[in-house]
Amino acid sequence: MSEFSLELQATAELHFPESIDSFRKNIPIEWVSEAVNQTGRAAVRKRRFPAEQAVWLVLGIGLMRNRSISDVCDKLELAFPDSKGDLPPLATSSIVKARQRIGYEPLRYLFHTTATHWEAEGQSDSVCGLKLLSVDGTQFKTPETEDNKKLGYARGKSTFPSVLAVTLMSTRTHLISDAAFGPITNSEISYAQQLVGSAPDNSLTLFDRGFMSAELFESWRGAGANTHWLTPIKSKFRYEVLEEYSEHDKLIKMPVSPDAKRKYPHLRDSWQARLVLIPVPKGEIKGFITSLECPITYPLKDIINVYWERWEIEQSYGELKQGQLNNQAILRSQKVEGIYQELWGILISYNLVRLEMKRMAESHDVEPLRISFINALRLIQDEFLWCSGRTPGTIPKKLQNLRENGKRLILPKKRKRKPFPRQVLYKAPRYPYKKRAAHC
Repeated sequence: MSEFSLELQATAELHFPESIDSFRKNIPIEWVSEAVNQTGRAAVRKRRFPAEQAVWLVLGIGLMRNRSISDVCDKLELAFPDSKGDLPPLATSSIVKARQRIGYEPLRYLFHTTATHWEAEGQSDSVCGLKLLSVDGTQFKTPETEDNKKLGYARGKSTFPSVLAVTLMSTRTHLISDAAFGPITNSEISYAQQLVGSAPDNSLTLFDRGFMSAELFESWRGAGANTHWLTPIKSKFRYEVLEEYSEHDKLIKMPVSPDAKRKYPHLRDSWQARLVLIPVPKGEIKGFITSLECPITYPLKDIINVYWERWEIEQSYGELKQGQLNNQAILRSQKVEGIYQELWGILISYNLVRLEMKRMAESHDVEPLRISFINALRLIQDEFLWCSGRTPGTIPKKLQNLRENGKRLILPKKRKRKPFPRQVLYKAPRYPYKKRAAHC
């Protein structure tokens, strides 16, 4: 081994940038190393910018969207010193190559590691003893490159290639438990099926009505102990009443479509669920079906209003896109693998912010959703950069101060708004047009 390689190895073993150390309490360096090693991305050759540092770069990019990639790398002091002990800035080409070397697998592995540990930290309020979760999909636009065109274009919106993501989220903390994404040409149901088995035991998952699928819901319920689901019914909903608990509460049987049986031969001719009709319908939602079939264990009064909390996942997507991504509609990466890597980094960074917000809420004895996301994000971004160049011993105190400052971020309780029916929003025309001048 050359003298330069030996010096790099010694540096790698001793040098931990303080800016990274500021979040080692939440993402230990061991988790990052495990993610790199388990996915086969660890390199034997010692580099100034090894795979572990490239992972931290992707997380920094997800957290500080308003900065360039090179600027994030410099601010976080991610590159190791050279053979002379200096820290010259890394060339942009070196940063790009480092990201390409690691791919997206280490980020996906790290996401699941962090999500598992962070979700297990404390328990939020439940409904009938069940942890409340939500599933929904969202789209992310990508640069129009030859490689990204493989992702496909949204129907009726052919401006940019897009990726479709479906996430499983804790409804009352907004922590993302799992995610599946890929070409937008695939359906939301196909990505939701990849999440089967991700919901913990004793949980209730809220679905939008676009996920209505006998195969999905039967698989979801059978994947664990008490892994229940709930979804609103469609307008043309066919069923047969098996047992009537009350006027608005029934056990029903529904037919399985011939198309579904051809695609999934294991399905029976029919399947059953509990039908709950809303006494005073809210807009288009007249009722919902659920796997919570026992009216004694799961009383009607306890679940009648639980569906409306599904809108929290819509709120979280707004936080992620408008707040964390700084209203930049298009992702950065020029290739599909880079897009997937970028998205995993964004989701980890979002969870990191939400984790700190959850801890702030616990410190002040309020609900996690009472903490302002945008203000917490800005505060965490400032702390993340401020810690660069500070001694590691000051980090725990700074994080404690961060949570104490959370008192200023507490929002007032949400008011109960009157329900309004859904309306189609006005869609601005793609191209401007001139009005013809009136002739005299």
